[in-house]
Amino acid sequence: MTANNQTLMGTAGGTFLSIVPNINSEDIAKTIILASVGAIVSFTISLLLKSLQKKHKK
Repeated sequence: MTANNQTLMGTAGGTFLSIVPNINSEDIAKTIILASVGAIVSFTISLLLKSLQKKHKK
């Protein structure tokens, strides 16, 4: 089964355009906030684990 590039791009474009009207600005803001909190928590935990590893090696 071979995929035609135009068919693939048309399907992807149609899917994207059918999703866009259903996205609220509240959803975008919530996503940005959650991504920021996740990045901060991940960074903090990685720093904590590095410091614990340094203390354990001594």
